[in-house]
Amino acid sequence: MGTASFDHHFGISARVSEISKNLSPKLDFSSVKFPSRVEYCGLYLSPSSAVCSSSKEWRGQANAVDESGEVATPILDTIESPKHLKNLSSKELKQLAVEMRSELSTVMSKSKKAFKASLAVVELTVAIHYVFRSPVDKILWDVEEHTYPHKLITGRRSLVKMHRQTTELSDSTRRSVSIYDPIGAGHGCNSISAGLGMAVARDIKGQRERVVAVISNETTMAGQVYEAMGNAGYLDSNMIVILNDSRNSLHPKLEEAPETPINPLSTTLSKIQSSIFFRRFRELAKVLTKRIGRGMHEWAAKVDEYARGLLGPPGSTLFEELGLYYIGPVDGHNIEDLICVLKEVSSLDSSGPVLVHVITREDQFVEVERDQTPEVSNPLQEGIVDRRTLTDFFVEALVSEAERDDTVVAVHAGMGMEASLELFKNSFPDRFFDVGMAEQHAVTFSAGLSCGGLKPFCIIPSTFLQRAYDQVVHDVDRQKIPVRFVISSAGLVGSNGPTHCGAFDITFMSCLPNMVVMAPSDEVELVHMVATAAQIDDRPVCFRYPRGAVSRISNALRYGVPIELGKGRVLVEGKDIALLGYGSMVQNCLRAQSLLSKLGVEVTVADARFCKPLDIKLVRELCKNHSFLITIEEGSIGGFGSHVAQFLSLDGQLDAGIKWRPITLPDAYIERASPQVQLAQAGLSGNHIAATALSLLGRTRRV
Repeated sequence: MGTASFDHHFGISARVSEISKNLSPKLDFSSVKFPSRVEYCGLYLSPSSAVCSSSKEWRGQANAVDESGEVATPILDTIESPKHLKNLSSKELKQLAVEMRSELSTVMSKSKKAFKASLAVVELTVAIHYVFRSPVDKILWDVEEHTYPHKLITGRRSLVKMHRQTTELSDSTRRSVSIYDPIGAGHGCNSISAGLGMAVARDIKGQRERVVAVISNETTMAGQVYEAMGNAGYLDSNMIVILNDSRNSLHPKLEEAPETPINPLSTTLSKIQSSIFFRRFRELAKVLTKRIGRGMHEWAAKVDEYARGLLGPPGSTLFEELGLYYIGPVDGHNIEDLICVLKEVSSLDSSGPVLVHVITREDQFVEVERDQTPEVSNPLQEGIVDRRTLTDFFVEALVSEAERDDTVVAVHAGMGMEASLELFKNSFPDRFFDVGMAEQHAVTFSAGLSCGGLKPFCIIPSTFLQRAYDQVVHDVDRQKIPVRFVISSAGLVGSNGPTHCGAFDITFMSCLPNMVVMAPSDEVELVHMVATAAQIDDRPVCFRYPRGAVSRISNALRYGVPIELGKGRVLVEGKDIALLGYGSMVQNCLRAQSLLSKLGVEVTVADARFCKPLDIKLVRELCKNHSFLITIEEGSIGGFGSHVAQFLSLDGQLDAGIKWRPITLPDAYIERASPQVQLAQAGLSGNHIAATALSLLGRTRRV
């Protein structure tokens, strides 16, 4: 039975048994004033020191908890800004990392956000802020999920802790929030481009601050990363790119690729590569071989490339070809090695772009993972027993279509893949393609599949489809290629906030001349729209649905029935006012109708189904039978309501006296909150719709 011992530098020592995991605490409070009653919690076990070490030795980390249940964080309590890290010893930096990880796991385990990515970059964050002088030096992060350790030590710890009683995390990473955020972290792949711009601006202005861009293994699938690297290599501006490789390989099929080794040899080579002496010697060798001439420089460059490729992990020479000096791999959980390499890299004033390959392991923090249930996406969804999502119904319907038609294929793009899609992937492994964060490729790839006689369903979250809009326009719509766009996570997305909000797809898809644009009001309609999209083979089509659990589980349909194009439906008939809902907002229209009926207001509720082609017959009928019409959509200005307004104007309905009001998402970004709170802020809840109807009718009673 293996054991490991450790000493807390504040006077706590413990011995950990590999099997029993029992702690035998021996406490000494001579140097730190802990509360009188202390217990241990938050035990993490991980392979010691080297991330990929074959040793069976383990290390334990224990965190004290006081009577109030708060994790004791004596070092973190003293950190109000990155400058407070500068005087910490190596041992104190390690303990700081332990305390940060404990605090993040405590806060984030109660939230709706994924947090393993942040837990994996704690040591890297500490090392970066220890070496560089933020905010003078610019530190840019590629994805929001990596920034929570950064927020803890840049004066936003209270904002993170404030959310322990809610389902959200702290504010977004953006310029307007903190001086430590030179640019916002969004969907990924923007940090190198923005960092290069800052580096060139620095050079033009004659300044000397460092620029550090942290990218992830996942974002290296996006084309902008390589465009930025190629330009950085050409411009040769001094900047540092840190590749946080949490999957241990640059191989495109990560599950089949060997792990990138971290051992004493690789660590030593990384330190040699980053050393001032080696890099100056390398530059001197370049100058001498150029002077010798007769092909000596080219020959030496090939030898250098071959040797570095032989010693480095697979794919490392790609960065060299793009013009970045590659250093790595480096153990991302060894603070001493990280600081050593980063100090050497930051010491040269004119070294050009450098890429530091850092290996981290998310899987060693699986102990604090929790089961994440889907957020409820609208206020009708109270008392849910079966927490199935609309994606579950979509995938089941798509599997049914694929069973009947062997030309049906699925293409997925975006950051991460919903677990529901595993059903299709396992059922038809040769007909499912997950391309990662390569949305542009996904769209044109789908167009090629369609041209080859298949029926591609291109599944992309609304916010990520924005990156592929040029391909949607020119490679699909302009050529009337029948690609079926499945736009998931449409509308408000709760705790993911404006970064992942799908506010704009109705607007930017419905303006395309050949695109069919539709949205289901519930899970049954979603199944029917899958069947509808499968039948359309002369033009592109798209349909959207929100994330979250469904409001009620209807009798599951195995096969959908195609809907007549441009055909809406009336759900409830009344005489006083008409509510024309689009997509998921039909459910809130029904709630508003229920509220208004208690006040004696008779309401018609119609489900538009289609934004394009618009059911003009239905709109005319609503205008004929009512004096008041309200359109409701969970999308930005310029979407469904604008198409209705265009028709009302051209058809003379506005001249005939119909009073029309649109309800859309406001012309602003809605910050993260619970879905119910976001809907209320947007004025899209059933109560707000009912209040708008009363106002239009000239009644002011609150509902």
